[in-house]
Amino acid sequence: MITDTHTHLYSSQFNKDQKEMIQRAKDAGVSRFFIPAIDSSYTESMLQLEKKFPKDVFLMMGLHPTSVKENYLEELAHVKTWVDQRDFYAIGEIGIDLYWDKTFLKQQQEAFKMQIQWAKEKKLPIVIHCRDAFDEIFEVLESEKGDDLFGIFHCFTGTKEQAEKAISYNMKLGIGGVVTFKNGKIDKFLNEIDLKHIVLETDAPYLAPTPFRGKRNESSYITNVIDKLVAIYSLSFDEIAAITTKNSKDIFGI
Repeated sequence: MITDTHTHLYSSQFNKDQKEMIQRAKDAGVSRFFIPAIDSSYTESMLQLEKKFPKDVFLMMGLHPTSVKENYLEELAHVKTWVDQRDFYAIGEIGIDLYWDKTFLKQQQEAFKMQIQWAKEKKLPIVIHCRDAFDEIFEVLESEKGDDLFGIFHCFTGTKEQAEKAISYNMKLGIGGVVTFKNGKIDKFLNEIDLKHIVLETDAPYLAPTPFRGKRNESSYITNVIDKLVAIYSLSFDEIAAITTKNSKDIFGI
């Protein structure tokens, strides 16, 4: 059993072949798809996806840092309303992104902290988005650390030291297509990180692994990520799949 812990299956990039794309993933052995939120404009398509694939799809709720703009308080209210009225499997994806724009850093920090606190109230994991913001992310995690803080550091691209720091805050490392890139760097030290700290993800339709780099990513390509981890950890394909799925169950509780 393979688990994709982070895939945007509701993306408009899948409008023409969503059903076929999900079937390809199932045929490849992927049977669990965890779906991160972005902002209120995607909520309806997430709910429709869940309705179509109720046994396979597990929704998160949250406000993505790149969607933290002038109206961020309205967006946070939308998240809170949904989190209070039904069950989700995580608060995510949330965090800080300073790659595109630093204008709303203060608001991103506030939104990140607030959503962490909601996750704690609901005893839910968080799923962290971090881009050019490791120091800022760790500062917030340090202020919120404790047994009730846990989750996944999605699309981990940092150093070994940053990996160890993330793990110290009860975070698993979300490993996807980047591990297959020639300049991805994380493959150089990943074998020094115990596999119990790793979960698999695609971030489809983004960050397709080699040999599909630059094309639309999809959940079936997670097998290319597993192949790379087979080489890194000197374990079998099935062992990587089993251990990382168990790790995902430890986080999501299902």
